[in-house]
Amino acid sequence: MNPLVTATIASAEMESTTDGGRWILPALVSIALIGWLVSMGIFLFQPLAELPQYFAHGYLILDPTSLLFVVVINTVFLGISVYMLSRERTDTQLTRDIRIRAGWSLLFMLVMNLGVMSNHLILLWVLIEVSTLCAALMMVCGEFGAPKAVAWRYMLYSSMTLAITFLGFMCLTQSAALRGLEISFQVDQLGAALTTEKDPWQRLGLAFILFGLGGKLGLAPLYSWLPETYEAAPTSSSALLAAVQFNISVVAMFRVLQIFHGFEAGFVAQELLVMGYASLVVAAVQIMAVRNYKRLIAYACISSSGVIALGLSVGKAAAYGVVLYIVSNAFVKALLFLTAGRMRAVYGTNDVAPLNGVIRVLPFAGLLFAGGVFALLGFPPFASFLAEMLILSGIVQAGNLLAFTLMCVMLTIIFVATGRTIFPMLWGTPDQVVPPVKESRMSLIPKLGFVGVLTMLGTYTPEPVTQLLSAVARSIGGT
Repeated sequence: MNPLVTATIASAEMESTTDGGRWILPALVSIALIGWLVSMGIFLFQPLAELPQYFAHGYLILDPTSLLFVVVINTVFLGISVYMLSRERTDTQLTRDIRIRAGWSLLFMLVMNLGVMSNHLILLWVLIEVSTLCAALMMVCGEFGAPKAVAWRYMLYSSMTLAITFLGFMCLTQSAALRGLEISFQVDQLGAALTTEKDPWQRLGLAFILFGLGGKLGLAPLYSWLPETYEAAPTSSSALLAAVQFNISVVAMFRVLQIFHGFEAGFVAQELLVMGYASLVVAAVQIMAVRNYKRLIAYACISSSGVIALGLSVGKAAAYGVVLYIVSNAFVKALLFLTAGRMRAVYGTNDVAPLNGVIRVLPFAGLLFAGGVFALLGFPPFASFLAEMLILSGIVQAGNLLAFTLMCVMLTIIFVATGRTIFPMLWGTPDQVVPPVKESRMSLIPKLGFVGVLTMLGTYTPEPVTQLLSAVARSIGGT
């Protein structure tokens, strides 16, 4: 049966179904709006000079890093919630699972907010694991593939990467014990148990921590969980994973860099450099072969993680570009996955081949998806263009011409391969004439908002935002 006809029948069934849960999504949007207003209020009225501030006996901290990511994740979550509300009347799967998905989404966001504010590495580690469990339980609501099997594999990979990270904590504990020191895993105290001398246990612990967190970021070699997870999950869950949960792993990486600032800097740079190289190569090869638009976005996320790792390995002049790149990526990923979800709802497939001429059928969604792709590839006037230029400039200033060359070559390959796959899908001649599909205004609001943020960050960044980004960049060794 034609997917459009199927969607029409499903919509009719939806209208005839009396569901007592009609209040759930409006309530979810209301809670998301309150969370966003609170985070924006803190950002606007909390002077940076008065940070950090500690809560819960020092286990939670409000500093520039946590403030930035609290604002980012709550802004993205508000957009995803509005998108879910706009899909309520036409998505039968969403309606059936509305209580489960809304409940786990709220718990997920509570954990995320606590996680980015965590001042204790063990607590942060636990909260990452809890967010993984919430994401897996949301993932089983997917309609494509075998979501339960994918959720189990996602849990397995996540548990493995987090186990490697915990092994790193144990090595740091052993290092301190051999030197007769007590170790605290609070971010502002752990540095007291480290040594600038060559210590194999300390270096091994750092290597395990970076490797494990790199796996959570989707860096090679522990990246294979990411493509099938992002594809199989429901659209809103894919967006939460890529644009929200990703940031708690970034915060964990930032905390490690803040702790080890002045300790093992060269070792950290080398490990991040290798993982960044490998991730860009993997992404370039896979994007050339993939013919599935959700998987293409997933491999592009791996590419973005590689760029972040390369930028972090350089530090100093590239740090501001890395922070800007991470922030812009959250909005790019959310925009792409939400738009991809609209296309999947209409066409009933993730494959590229049946989608020739999307702009004729879904003009607004098609144009927004094209905008997301341009932002992903680093085109002006989007923030990702400015961020990539700053990262490349920082790499040149650091004198690492090999990293500069590889990044340019891989990004060029990714650009060509993505364009070859996506542009015919958007502007090609369709195999059969399909009438345009009406798109609700509500579904466009969050996507247009994300485009607006990306354009603002790439053209004119308000001074308070610039100050916050600069403060975070300095905390990870930026100049």
